[in-house]
Amino acid sequence: MLFLRALLAFVALPVVVSVLVPWLLLPNDRWRGAGFSWAWPLLVLGLCLLLASVRDFYVAGRGTLAPWDPPRKLVIAGLYRWVRNPMYLGVLAWVGGWSLLVASPLLAVYTALLAIGFHLRVLLYEEPTLARLFPADWALYRAKVNRWWPRLFPAVD
Repeated sequence: MLFLRALLAFVALPVVVSVLVPWLLLPNDRWRGAGFSWAWPLLVLGLCLLLASVRDFYVAGRGTLAPWDPPRKLVIAGLYRWVRNPMYLGVLAWVGGWSLLVASPLLAVYTALLAIGFHLRVLLYEEPTLARLFPADWALYRAKVNRWWPRLFPAVD
């Protein structure tokens, strides 16, 4: 049952934001250029970060990435030992890589708006919620791991 809930959350959230919306935007981008083949590594990195983060939520947190079905534990394993928001970074790398691959200014603007939206969500909802649900663990984790800039070495559990 948890697997189905995690799969539904994955399709409802990151797939819509990072696949469906860009796919709908691209035909309307009159300013597209030739594209840059060197964007493939960024695209692949984004996908890897996203998938690994979702796995961490499922395995370590025993929950999903959805706000309506959150992890039961604070997820501080896997990529979350290096940076507090690897899932958002993965989505941004994926969409940003896609915008470079197809040289889409519209998709680049969408990527910037996503970054702003993710930052506001983290500041206004996620961090206060984590502080309320996991006060001691969150305070320690927040002190050890950066919000957006990955650590050089993982935080020790």
